[in-house]
Amino acid sequence: MATGKFVTKQTKSGGFTFNLKAANGQVVATSQVYKSEATLKTGIESVKKNAPIAAVEDQTVEGFATEKNPKFEIYTDKKGEFRFRLKAKNGQIIATGEGYTTIKACKNGVASIQKNAPDAPVVKE
Repeated sequence: MATGKFVTKQTKSGGFTFNLKAANGQVVATSQVYKSEATLKTGIESVKKNAPIAAVEDQTVEGFATEKNPKFEIYTDKKGEFRFRLKAKNGQIIATGEGYTTIKACKNGVASIQKNAPDAPVVKE
C-alpha cells in the first residue's frame, strides 16, 4: 500500500525545507525554511507527532470555536482560496497547505496529513 512521504531539500539560500506528499505524489503540506538539517528533522517529527492529534479550527465559519494547540487552522486567503496551517503545542506554525478552491478539498488535505504524516518516511530530493 502506498503511503505519503516527507521530501526534504536544501534551498538556494542554504536552508532546508520539506514537502509532505500524499501517496498520489501531490504536495499536501509545506514547511518553513529551517537553518539546519537537525532543525528540519525536529520540524518533521513535530508534524508526525502533532498532526494526528490536532483539532481542526475552521476560521471560515462565523463565530468559530477556538481550539487549543496543536491544531489545524482553516482560513480563507486574499484570493478567496481555502488554506490551512498546522500549529504545534507551542503555537508555532509547523506546516502550511496549498490553496484549495473548496472547503471540502481543504479538509481532505488536512485529513490526508493526519493519516499520512505519522508513518511517512523521510527522503531527500
